[in-house]
Parts: sequence; structure tokens; C-alpha cells
Amino acid sequence: MIKDLSPMQLDAIREVGNIGAGHAATVLSQLLKQKVAMTVPRVNILPLPEACNVVGGPEQPMVGIYLRVFGDAPSKILFLFPEDKALFVAGLLIEDPDKCRNILGELEVSALKEIGNILTGAYVYAFSDFTGLHMISSVPAFAFDMVGAILNTILADLGQMGDYAVLIDTRLIACDLSIDGHFFLIPDPGSLTTILEALGVKNECQSPSGSECQK
Repeated sequence: MIKDLSPMQLDAIREVGNIGAGHAATVLSQLLKQKVAMTVPRVNILPLPEACNVVGGPEQPMVGIYLRVFGDAPSKILFLFPEDKALFVAGLLIEDPDKCRNILGELEVSALKEIGNILTGAYVYAFSDFTGLHMISSVPAFAFDMVGAILNTILADLGQMGDYAVLIDTRLIACDLSIDGHFFLIPDPGSLTTILEALGVKNECQSPSGSECQK
């Protein structure tokens, strides 16, 4: 089950996360015309309804970028930014300080969709390239609300399909400011197994002596 991944399996997902972060940092550096660094400090598996607890609680206002992944491993992706950090990143892209306001107006939303598209696209590309699986993402949707409301909307959309999520915490550093984001991969039934097998990391069992069981 998704909640029972081994350290080796989590390491494989973390490696893909690092590759995705590297791709995203390169593209964002070019887009923002300044150095951008990204790291993946944590990878975890958690029940989706508990996701609120790892991003500051259900009433924490967040900017969310949500999209669907089609292909060999159908999934859903949610990327969450704290409101203040999202506004800062949007300001970097807009560049014109007269147009960049401390509100999520049309320009800011457009900028964040572009950045969210880059970030999520980098991770989808990393998973696809690393595994050899055909994966293509939909056009991202934008949400600004309390975390609980955003997740409730996604849970309603998921129905019974996704009980657990893969959480890849992402730290973006630009202009000496650290910006923490939360990347959630919510696989459809069977998709996580497909991804792990493509990574060469299958669900291993062990004998009492600790040796791997033969499949």
C-alpha cells in the first residue's frame, strides 16, 4: 500500500523530486533573470485528509495550483504556496513594481499560474523521463483559499480514487528569500505501483532473517 513504502522507495521518489527541482530551478532562473536554487528537504506519504496538518492547519490561507496527469500513471497534482511567498514570487515575474500590488489581482494570478505550470511541469517531466512512462499534464487550475477548502474541493473531485498522497516538500531560494512550497502527487489506483516498478523499486517483502523474498 502507498502508506507502507520502504526507505528505498522513498529515496527513489526523493531522487525524482530532486531532478524535478533542478529542472524547475533552471527554467525559473531564465524566466526571472536571476539565480534560483531549489531543494527537496522532505518526502513523505500521508493520508490526503491529513495534509492540512503539514501545511499549517486547515485555516491557513494558501495559493494552490491543481492539475491532472494523464498517460501511463494517471494522477493528480497539487502545489501549495503560502500567500505572502506567492505574492513575492509573482512580483519577481511581473518585474514592474508599479503593477505588482500586495493583492492577488489578475496580473498576480496570471504570474502564479505560469510559475505553477513550470514547477508542476518540471516534476511531471522528471517522473516521465526518469521512469520512461508517458505522462502529460493538463492546464493548471488556480485556487486561493484556506487549505481545508482547497483540499475539500480536491477530495470531492477525487471521489474514492486517491486515499493517500506523496508529499514532496520544495524549498525555493531567490533574492536571499527561502520560499517553502508543498508538492502533492495523488496517484490513481495502481499508478504508484506503476511508477515504482518503472523506477526499478518494487514492493519488496523480507524473510524473518532480513533477506529479500523471491517473487
